[in-house]
Amino acid sequence: MFKNHPKGLIPAALSNMGERFGYYIMNAVLVLFLCSKFGLSDETSGIIYSCFYAGIYILSLVGGYIADKTQNYKGTIIKGLIVMSLGYCILAVPILSTSDNIGWLLPLTCFALFLIAFGNGLFKGNLQAIVGQLYDNPRYAAQRDSGFQIFYVFINIGGLIAPFVAPLLRSWWLGVHNLTYNANLPALAHEYLSVGDNMNMENANNLYALITQVGGDVSADVSAFCTEYLDVFNTGIHYSFIASIVAMLISLAIFICFKNGLPNPPKKEAAQVENYTPEEKLAMAKEIKQRMYALFAVLGIAIFFWFSFHQNGTSLSLFARDFVKTDAIAPEIWQAVNPFFVIILTPVIMWIFGSLARKGKEISTPRKIGIGMGIAGLAYLFLMVYSYVKGYPSAEAFKAMETSAAEALKSGWWIMFVIYFFLTVAELFISPLGLSFVSKVAPKHMQGLCQGLWLGATAVGNLLLWIGPLMYNKWPIWEAWGVFLVVCLISMGVMFGMVKWLERVTSATTAAPAPETALRSDEKDAI
Repeated sequence: MFKNHPKGLIPAALSNMGERFGYYIMNAVLVLFLCSKFGLSDETSGIIYSCFYAGIYILSLVGGYIADKTQNYKGTIIKGLIVMSLGYCILAVPILSTSDNIGWLLPLTCFALFLIAFGNGLFKGNLQAIVGQLYDNPRYAAQRDSGFQIFYVFINIGGLIAPFVAPLLRSWWLGVHNLTYNANLPALAHEYLSVGDNMNMENANNLYALITQVGGDVSADVSAFCTEYLDVFNTGIHYSFIASIVAMLISLAIFICFKNGLPNPPKKEAAQVENYTPEEKLAMAKEIKQRMYALFAVLGIAIFFWFSFHQNGTSLSLFARDFVKTDAIAPEIWQAVNPFFVIILTPVIMWIFGSLARKGKEISTPRKIGIGMGIAGLAYLFLMVYSYVKGYPSAEAFKAMETSAAEALKSGWWIMFVIYFFLTVAELFISPLGLSFVSKVAPKHMQGLCQGLWLGATAVGNLLLWIGPLMYNKWPIWEAWGVFLVVCLISMGVMFGMVKWLERVTSATTAAPAPETALRSDEKDAI
């Protein structure tokens, strides 16, 4: 698996594990945390989540520009880890949200999320650019796709561990206070604190039943209990952000220790080698444009993949909370299934790709991305059919049902495994290979920026994530899943329609050295 790969690959991947740990903590808890801490609606929490995750990726453009401009990739990466750590430090402070302090506490939380997003922007794309530079060496060039797949496996180890941390710490802290976990109680507690005895009878009865279930006493002060439960419940989640700080510092230490063994970007001024005729300059400029057109074509497909895939942190997390039994498994833990499948399935998929290549039937990177969109569609096809057969209404209607009736309709844990299996296989066909595709076609003096563009496409997809919770709460949920199915199928069709052209561009860039690396800096500016 590691044969014929550069030595810097594993240190680079280990340096990324801390960021992935924090990322998956946020992926698992952020929407649910915003609902439970501040009493926000699913839709409002989804909007904040969308902006945060869009920020993570759109700010990678800023990080890529800074690194390309300063030619200091490694310093930019170190600054990114430090800024992310500061954001998690703010989130780690457990402050009870009340009507008196929400006016500054919620903005402070959003500021902390901005710091994490900005730090991620400085870090993420530039580390991926360095991994791409490892494979610019002709000795390793043929292993580029498999190198990014190995990189993807290692960084997901952090993602596998992270989703267990918040539920474990929360349950431990609830246990210290002689309480137990219930996913539905925070929303009802917020409603009671907001309207008091004006709460409708059905919700009030559900609240009293859950208070008894988690270890409370309905004959005592209900308002005091709701306040205590919310405080204890959310403090346990705050403690998980401390674990994110530790993970960031470990990544920082690993990167500093091994950074001298990682490549530095080529200096622009060192590329003054020879003069070119106007015709040669025009041909090289045309090739660069073809590369960028191909890059933007794939970025357009990536937008719709991430719009569908990153529902794992919004509507799919809400589905796990509302429609899946949580008595044995907390909804956040399902976020561990995706990195688990990444680690397990990547060697299998690499073996399949390798076997096909040895038989002369290698699948091109653009074609793999198209197949991946189809596989993502299978996940939503399954979920759409399942929800239709179960007769699930909108989430709002489901949550308004009497507790015992809703519990009888809830799904077993197995459904989340099926969904994440298909989504993860799709991810393995698209995400690491998309990174590889970018590193192939990107002009050498724009590696950081082009990796930032890939992440920027992810940002655009993330900006649309709020649509998922909106449909989920207002429509019969099979219709919401049907929208994502249609998006995946259309994207697959468009990708296959472009695949021949993309294959020609990719083969042209791998068959010859990039011409722009030989241009003088003034010639680059002219192009």
